Amino acid sequence: MSRKSLCADDLEMIGKYSDLVYRMAYSLVKNRYDADDIHQEVFIRYLRKRPEFENPAHEKAWFLRVTVNLCKNLWKAAWRQKTIGLTDYAAENVGLPEEPESESDQIIAIVKKLPQKYRIVIHLFYYEELSIDEIAKVLRMKPSTVRTQLTRARARLKILLGRDEV
Repeated sequence: MSRKSLCADDLEMIGKYSDLVYRMAYSLVKNRYDADDIHQEVFIRYLRKRPEFENPAHEKAWFLRVTVNLCKNLWKAAWRQKTIGLTDYAAENVGLPEEPESESDQIIAIVKKLPQKYRIVIHLFYYEELSIDEIAKVLRMKPSTVRTQLTRARARLKILLGRDEV
């Protein structure tokens, strides 16, 4: 690939979607190092492809779709399935003292325990404020499937949180 310099439009696009991509990656992979790698790879792909977008919604959907795909690729990697994170190992074997968490930290920790398919729809619906139809387009699912996954995710959260409402 030949070296191309970044133009103002590229910098604007990176600035516009940087937080969105990072939040999505972090919420799915659960650690900042992998989220950093995915964040960087999304924008490398953007700069290599330079896709043409129909509208701002299509732009946003493209960045979310690429982020989700890269996260899935990371989870499928053979080396990944045979490793355990250092913090997971330390927590299990060393018995690190737990720090007191705020209620929002506890909720985030519980959301991270949900299966991947539920974490994705919860994140897109509540954090990115996408509609069910927009989520369906990003994830290439039927809207009814998204609604079902949201309902099941909320039910699991309600049980995990021990609350009557979510």
